[in-house]
Amino acid sequence: MDNEVDVVVLGAGPAGVNAAVAAARHGLKVVLVDQNHDAGGQVFRPMPPGFASSGNSPATHEGDELRRHLAHSRVLAFFNHTVWNVSTGLRVDAVGPDGPVHWQCRALVLASGTTERVVPFPGWTLPKVMGLAAATILLKSQKMLPGANTLVAGCGPLLAAVAVGIVEGGGKVAALADAAPRSAWLQASPAMASRPDLMWQGAKWLARIKSAGIPIFSAHAIEKVEAAGRGLRATLAPVDGDRRIIQGERRVVHVDAVVVGNGLVPGTDVSRLLRAEHTFDRKLGGWVVVTDERCRTSFAGLYAAGDGCGISGAAAAVHHGLLAGLSVAHDLGALDKNAFEREAGPAQRSLGKAGKFGRAMGALMALPARQVETIAPDTVVCRCEDVTRAEIDAAVAGGARDMNQLKAWTRCGMGPCQGRSCGDVAAELAALKAGCERTEVGFFTGRAPLRPVSLEQLTGDYDYADIPLPKAAPL
Repeated sequence: MDNEVDVVVLGAGPAGVNAAVAAARHGLKVVLVDQNHDAGGQVFRPMPPGFASSGNSPATHEGDELRRHLAHSRVLAFFNHTVWNVSTGLRVDAVGPDGPVHWQCRALVLASGTTERVVPFPGWTLPKVMGLAAATILLKSQKMLPGANTLVAGCGPLLAAVAVGIVEGGGKVAALADAAPRSAWLQASPAMASRPDLMWQGAKWLARIKSAGIPIFSAHAIEKVEAAGRGLRATLAPVDGDRRIIQGERRVVHVDAVVVGNGLVPGTDVSRLLRAEHTFDRKLGGWVVVTDERCRTSFAGLYAAGDGCGISGAAAAVHHGLLAGLSVAHDLGALDKNAFEREAGPAQRSLGKAGKFGRAMGALMALPARQVETIAPDTVVCRCEDVTRAEIDAAVAGGARDMNQLKAWTRCGMGPCQGRSCGDVAAELAALKAGCERTEVGFFTGRAPLRPVSLEQLTGDYDYADIPLPKAAPL
């Protein structure tokens, strides 16, 4: 295999596929890498081989079209591959079914999407309590229900999408608890109107939820979840404008599964590893890599597109990816200025329109700074290393002033997820305890390996006869 390529694109969602295809269309040698079995990302996730089609939904058709678009291109796609390191010289190391592999590229495009945020509560680590994204994977890729009777809670449009998916899959949704008040959705309506098709999709979801008789509790969140026999007992509580749990009527829901998600966090693992410039914006999901109008980051040769640059949704990611691919083609000399402006113009205009809707949805999922105030001291925040809020508070009180110090003192963020699950909330708690702005505590420094990989995966098969031992000394 030729390891010298022009472009490597990380992530085969709508942004990554469109970036890769655009660059390859102009004669560049492009490699697309994703840890899933096929292209699509979370929104357009396909069924695995051997499963029947997932239906006639718009997402199914868009995902199939995305995969056809990729299949008819010159892009070299590597699925089921996990990228574990990217060097400052733009060497990309990964492991796949056939062992370790690497590519040396002239340009690297990050289209790694997001990770899910869960604001911890007592019982969030119990079996059958899972994230909205996990439930989406079960529903889309395995046609499995989270449970026969499920509570759906958190914030953002994924609540409705998952609730409808459960109902259409034959399950029951006991209740839907949205931390955002109805007024927040009304305030977002003007921006949502920029995409009538997506607004109409949301209206159909809401109608389906109402027809199924699912009770909706606005401005409510999960206070705690407890094991109850073979099921779960979830307590819902009202929240204030900062989504902090307050006094008021509690509602107890008996279910066998809880699905919860408090928004999305841009995936910045690689951009942090390469020390690219980042900025903090709550409405965009938190820390995002800084890019110019052509998707370039502050690190030479590194580009970024899609939700990793700030939550804006799948519709915007399509155009953002196309723009990134064209920018790479121009910068590497495969596309002249006039041709670039001619092709990029429509993408930039469409991105502005689609991004307006996506940013409105992102604002509904933004984490208020004070939401973490009501997390109980004994609640686990970092589930990989079993670190509680009390331990985080104690470390900050003892002098830890940034996320790397907090990590060293508590092991928060040292587990397999490397802070992708806990880092956002842990940083809010650290800033709250220190009495400073969120930006002052920073973020975990990016380090390799980016994902858990075994030594066996890195070394591959070997034979003891191949070990270069010195010959025996003569007698």
